[in-house]
Amino acid sequence: MSGTRAGINRGLIELRQAYTNPIDLIGQFLTPAITLGVLFLLRDKTYGDSDLSIAELAVPGMLSTIISFNGMYALLNVLVQDREDGTLLRAKAVPKGMVGYFVGKILTTAGAVLMQLAIVLGVSMVIIGGFSLSGAGAVATFAWVVVLGLLAVLPLGAILGSVLDTRTGFLLTIPLMAIIAISGIFYPITAMPGWLQGLAQVFPIYWLGLGMRSALLPAEAVTIELDQSWRHLETVGVLGLWAVVGLAIAPFILRRMASNESGSVMAQRRDKAMQRAF
Repeated sequence: MSGTRAGINRGLIELRQAYTNPIDLIGQFLTPAITLGVLFLLRDKTYGDSDLSIAELAVPGMLSTIISFNGMYALLNVLVQDREDGTLLRAKAVPKGMVGYFVGKILTTAGAVLMQLAIVLGVSMVIIGGFSLSGAGAVATFAWVVVLGLLAVLPLGAILGSVLDTRTGFLLTIPLMAIIAISGIFYPITAMPGWLQGLAQVFPIYWLGLGMRSALLPAEAVTIELDQSWRHLETVGVLGLWAVVGLAIAPFILRRMASNESGSVMAQRRDKAMQRAF
């Protein structure tokens, strides 16, 4: 419990630092701001024969991208950096330090994602409109999609951050962006070839987008989805499966990674970095 309390305090401190540092704020909101600007220009462009604008359809996808990309990649990136600069090794030297470290990082990542969701959703409602969390059902759907989405992607970020280094972690961005592109985030998946539709449904990003659209868009928007259904049971099943598998594997991988951290390993990393630099 002492490690957990220390982790909560650490997470709250890091969140406060992140939201009072102009550079961190720019890093978090620059891409959403640019995307919202583009969607604002598309707010009068409708999709097909529907009355829905392309911007209205894209905003739930953008929210699900914030959960999937930031929830996974932010945790992955910080684990890789902290392994290589010795932060993780210093945490290991403190009693219950590893518990506090991981609790803090998970709290920081999840808190940052929730803050971004709230701000981006609020701005979207003002400048684009066409959707809202009207009714208890929509709010409940939004809540469980966010929770299940975070449970699905955070363990994945922890696993990848434990086994990748700086170079391979950076290269992971390319396939991740490809998965986002085929997941119907910014354009309905029904407009894509059948084999891409099947591939997209393997990953949690598609189901996050589907759940977000079911919470935010009017009921008639379901006509542009596969099977003309929001498929809530399938959404819970796929996101739940990713969450269960990730939560089962992540603690083992994290413990193994932490046990392998030592001064000699740090020295080897430093030597390799110096060789690459020169």
